[in-house]
Amino acid sequence: MNPTAETPPPTERSEKDIIRSLQEEVSASRLSLFLQCRLKFYYRYVLRLKKPKTASLHVGNSVHAALKAWSKARWLGKPLSLRDLHDAYTKAWADISEGVVPWETGEEEEEKTTGWRLCDTYIRQCGSMATIKPDAVEVSVEADLSQHGLPRLIGILDLVQEGTIIDFKTSSSTPNPSSVEHLHELQVSSYAVLYRHNTGKKETGIELHHLVKLKNPKLCVTDLPPMTEQQEHRLFHLMDTYYEELGRAEFYPSPSFACMGCEFFGECRRWR
Repeated sequence: MNPTAETPPPTERSEKDIIRSLQEEVSASRLSLFLQCRLKFYYRYVLRLKKPKTASLHVGNSVHAALKAWSKARWLGKPLSLRDLHDAYTKAWADISEGVVPWETGEEEEEKTTGWRLCDTYIRQCGSMATIKPDAVEVSVEADLSQHGLPRLIGILDLVQEGTIIDFKTSSSTPNPSSVEHLHELQVSSYAVLYRHNTGKKETGIELHHLVKLKNPKLCVTDLPPMTEQQEHRLFHLMDTYYEELGRAEFYPSPSFACMGCEFFGECRRWR
């Protein structure tokens, strides 16, 4: 071996290797996307195509970061003032580590104000929960489900308080109570499995906190009961489907009205 020879650059992983690693672990968001459209999953997680960050995603991330700071301060026993919360939100807004938004003229300030109004609304409308010390804030957890022949489940719990799993969401419209549980069952079931696996206890309930971006913003809280055995079975079945079907590497589009807002619409139209 020639000691003076330059070390060759590392070779990029093959598509087969990437798929194999994706089979080893899964999150609720990955699983949901795979079930919705396999081609979109392929573009995002296998090819890893980069797209500009959307305004709505940036607003959501900034609000989420500010509420994380608010929750963590309560956990430490040092509640934030409204000014401190605004500072946390401003700092999060300036963070472009996850991508730059291609703002149109005047759009950024308008969206920034919208996001702050959501934070302010949450603090004013969250009621007695503001006085309760959280059990956990923004904690990364995983569950080894190999005994079920399933991939490792991973996820991040926004907030756990008195045994209740709380997830923050921003929305442009008021959520429909009759459909919220159905639309988010996969996600909340994943959180319940993660919570039980890491605490050895059953959650007391699950709450979805939707911050709605209206002229007069509002907080909509949806209370859901603990995960049922049937819901756990459904989740495990879907995870098994993910593992088996991903291994076949059959990535094809699933045309629907959701395509109009898909960042990979152009690539999909050129799909062969």
